[in-house]
Amino acid sequence: MNSIDDLDFSKSYTYADYYSWRFEERLELIKGKIFRMSPAQGGNHQKISFNISGELYNFLKDKTCEAFTAPFDVRLVRDEKSDKKVKTVVQPDVCVICDLTKIADPRSCLGAPDIIVEILSPGNNKKELKIKYDLYEEFGVKEYWVVYPVEQSIIRYILNSEGKFVTQGGALTSGDKITTPVLPGFELALDDVFRKLPLAPDHDKNNI
Repeated sequence: MNSIDDLDFSKSYTYADYYSWRFEERLELIKGKIFRMSPAQGGNHQKISFNISGELYNFLKDKTCEAFTAPFDVRLVRDEKSDKKVKTVVQPDVCVICDLTKIADPRSCLGAPDIIVEILSPGNNKKELKIKYDLYEEFGVKEYWVVYPVEQSIIRYILNSEGKFVTQGGALTSGDKITTPVLPGFELALDDVFRKLPLAPDHDKNNI
């Protein structure tokens, strides 16, 4: 196959299929179904990703947890581990993994990261806010941070003892800091997340 358009979008696929594809366009599998990823992101998206991952990398230099940025495959699984049985593969903008056995396979993470960060972009609001929210909750991601570039805010969802995401205090904005029990001692200032963004929010203006 030369193009993603050659695929049958009505079919169900596995990681074995996904890993064999060599398309320029990035995609994800969610419960066997193909989801096209947003086109190449604008400057704001990239700067926010760099700012968050940079703070994490600096903090984790002498820690056991590791941070990764897209493109990086995360296979969300329960008991199934065979490539021919795994049907969900996502590429979070940023993720933190503390159980390093999950990255023993150098191709990707096998299992839920501890923290997943998704930066909203034009066209992906519905996927991030509904489909991925449900997905990350179902597979036990401890924390899911959703970044809103236009509003320059972050909502942090925390998995409670009943396996459901809850928020604490609503959206975090300028002057606020994120701390997390996943990474004791870590602080992420929202002013650092959104520093050096251009005054005009480029194409992120569609992200409402």
